[in-house]
Amino acid sequence: MKAAIILFPGTNREVDMKDALERAGARTTMVWHGDAEAPACDLIVLPGGFAYGDYLRCGAMAAHSPIMREVTAAADRGVPVLGICNGFQVLTECGMLPGVLMRNANLKFICRSVHLRVETSQSIFTAGYEEGQIVQIPVAHNEGNYFADEETLDRLEGDGRIAFRYATPDGDIGPAGNPNGAARNIAGIFNETKTVLGMMPHPERAADDRLGGTDGKALFDGLVEALA
Repeated sequence: MKAAIILFPGTNREVDMKDALERAGARTTMVWHGDAEAPACDLIVLPGGFAYGDYLRCGAMAAHSPIMREVTAAADRGVPVLGICNGFQVLTECGMLPGVLMRNANLKFICRSVHLRVETSQSIFTAGYEEGQIVQIPVAHNEGNYFADEETLDRLEGDGRIAFRYATPDGDIGPAGNPNGAARNIAGIFNETKTVLGMMPHPERAADDRLGGTDGKALFDGLVEALA
């Protein structure tokens, strides 16, 4: 399985992503944001960081990078796309996923492990988990507060397009388990065909025991198995 990792000025999680994917058995290629074409691949990944320094609005400038035309076209052809943290922000800014990511409700940067509830196992991204499973994965963001209008939120719910929600260790979905104020505790969502996933937590930082946990490993193992 071949994966292309997109690099923007300010990306800082590409090595972690490369390591997690290669440990799962994938081959990876780094692709610069200024390139007009991406190599043939089975998966495109937009890793975390601070694209263009987040000087305008998180992900807004990156959404207009030349490579994003190819990413959008590839997604339209059915190539899976994974956006993590800043990558999730880019996916919303370019219209590949609905909603926006706003400042955390407490207006502070958050960097710690959080608990997530897996909302569905019916996707190539979440097939390695069980529906309702509670996993622990780190977050590191200042703008992770997911927002969309009520109609969009209802549609995401009704179509089964919520991938992960923030939760307490016992799986409760409420304020106590919500680190950033995200609407309906949303931590990750799919596009209509579930071939594009955007999520704020960093599974690549929970894919090796030496990093303190392996709850993110199933995401990469499942992807490689599905796309090999």
